[in-house]
Amino acid sequence: MISTIYLKPQTLEEGLDVLSRTRGNLKVIAGGTDLLMQMKRGVVAPEYIVDISNIPNQAYIKDNGAEGIEIGAQTTVNEVASSSAVQKSYAALSQAAGELAVLKIRYTATIAGNICNASPSAETPPALLALGAKVIICSSSNTRIVPVEEFFVGPGKTVLESGELVTAIIIPKPASASGSVYIKHTLRKAMDLAIVGVACSITMDNGVVSDVKIALGAVAPTPIRSKEAEKVLQGKKINDDLIKQAAKAASDESKPIDDIRSTADYRKKMVAVLTERAIKAAIEKI
Repeated sequence: MISTIYLKPQTLEEGLDVLSRTRGNLKVIAGGTDLLMQMKRGVVAPEYIVDISNIPNQAYIKDNGAEGIEIGAQTTVNEVASSSAVQKSYAALSQAAGELAVLKIRYTATIAGNICNASPSAETPPALLALGAKVIICSSSNTRIVPVEEFFVGPGKTVLESGELVTAIIIPKPASASGSVYIKHTLRKAMDLAIVGVACSITMDNGVVSDVKIALGAVAPTPIRSKEAEKVLQGKKINDDLIKQAAKAASDESKPIDDIRSTADYRKKMVAVLTERAIKAAIEKI
């Protein structure tokens, strides 16, 4: 039986040093809500747990003016959901964070943990995709910035390499005539994972779509952008027929599976329904 070694660095430098020197099956936690549940179910049995919750200055939401906002890795999901700055300009992320599990978990779970767990049905990744977010990744020797669109490589897998840690998420400031929304479909409400999640961000210029991003969750091995649906709307004047075409394109582009929560066919139908709703709701927010 493998005994787990628990490490709790007190500074970012110490944490990155620990990650660079530790070999074997390692897991990083801040809130720990996902990992602890996985350990209880016997899904994972790490040799090392590196708890970064004591590293200072990693929980913040900073307004960088024209450049957008920066969210520290240890910022809780509830802090993101309740932030007036996020609610005002990045509604899709505020809504997605507010849909994650129940309030007790949102008080503990961190924004970085939610994306690093890389669950295909996680709430915040589709919103971050639709908002064009990027992830700041640090190691003891390097810092790199990766678009969220390139961050996920498979279920439970990201581009993070050995010794690397997500330290912040940056989201560009949206144009003035823009709106965003996240819609989640579940069978019940509290604690349910998304059967389908859709995020949409739209910018209009004199009634014409000048920019659009549509992101889907729980319908592919990773959260994905529906670029075919975006092509239907880009550069066009919006009408109901065009929205329905985009919704169908999103459904066609999705690649869901059958599982205990839903069938692939039902998910495809719900992608069309939710995409249509999300596009209309995002436009209403402009």
